[in-house]
Amino acid sequence: AATNAHAILLRSHKLKEEEVNLTVRAIARCGAGTNNVPVERMTELGIPVFNTPGANANAVKELVLAGMLLGSRRIVDGVNHMKKLGEEGLQKERVEKDKAMFGGRELKNKTLAVIGLGHIGAATARDAEHLGCKIIGYDPSLSIENALKLPRSIELADSIVNAVKNADYISINIPYIKGEGGTHGIIGKDVIGSFKEDAVLLNFARGELVDSEAMKQFLDSGDGRYISDFPDDLLWNHPNTVLLPHLGASTAEAEDAAASMAASTIRSFLETGTIRNSVNFPSTSLPNCPDNSIRFTVV
Repeated sequence: AATNAHAILLRSHKLKEEEVNLTVRAIARCGAGTNNVPVERMTELGIPVFNTPGANANAVKELVLAGMLLGSRRIVDGVNHMKKLGEEGLQKERVEKDKAMFGGRELKNKTLAVIGLGHIGAATARDAEHLGCKIIGYDPSLSIENALKLPRSIELADSIVNAVKNADYISINIPYIKGEGGTHGIIGKDVIGSFKEDAVLLNFARGELVDSEAMKQFLDSGDGRYISDFPDDLLWNHPNTVLLPHLGASTAEAEDAAASMAASTIRSFLETGTIRNSVNFPSTSLPNCPDNSIRFTVV
C-alpha cells in the first residue's frame, strides 16, 4: 500500500485501522455496504467513509427478477435432473415423461411485495410491474426521489406484515443494522407466519435479515420457497431453498459503475471538501474558494 496515500478505495478487502495511515483523508467502498470498514473508528479520526448507493442497483434488480423465476419453475432441480439423466444416458428417453416433476407457475397476475423502496427496491417494483405483477411496497423512510421512480399502480402498506400477507413473492431490499432497534432477523416468526403457504421469499440484501429457524419451519410446513444470495448453515440443503454465492453486484458493469462513482466522490472531496454519499458525515457542499483566500471552520 502507498505509505502517503490521501485516500483509500476498496471493494471486498477487510480494512484494519493499522492500514489507515495518518495521511489518509477519506475512504470509499465500491458498493453499498460498509461492514468491511471500521466506520466508528474512522468517525473518531475525522475520516469520512463513502459508499456508492445505486451503482449496483441494476445488477441486483436483474438477479432478483431471476430469483422470482427460480422460485416459480424449479429450474435448478430440472437442470440437475437432466445432468443425472445425461450421466445415465437416459435424457432423450425420459425427458418428456419426467418434465411433469418440475411444474411451476407464471409471474403474470401474481403479487410482489417489495420491502424497502430504495434504488434496488424501486427498480424491482418498476420492472416486475412490466412482467404483469401487482406491486405492494413498504418503506417507512421512502424518499421523494425514489417515490417518483415507483410504478403509479403500486399499493403502499403501513407495515411489513400487511405488505406480505397477500403476496406471492416477497423481495427484501433493506440494510442490515446491528444492535437494538436494528434489522437483524427482521424477517422473523411474526412476519414469516403471515406468508401465504406457497410464498417465495427473495433475499438479495443480507443473510442476517432472515430468521433461519422461522424460515425452515415455513418451508417444512408448505410449498414455499427461499431464494437467497447468501450462505445459510441451516437452509443450505433444504429442497425448497436456492442459495447463490453472493452474485448480486458481480457484473462487469456494476463494478465499473461503483469504482467510477467512488473515484468521483473521493476526488470531489479532496479537491473541494464536498461530502456526498458518506455513511458517517453529513452531506456538505461548498462553492469554489476564491483565489488568494482561505477558509477555516469553527466547531
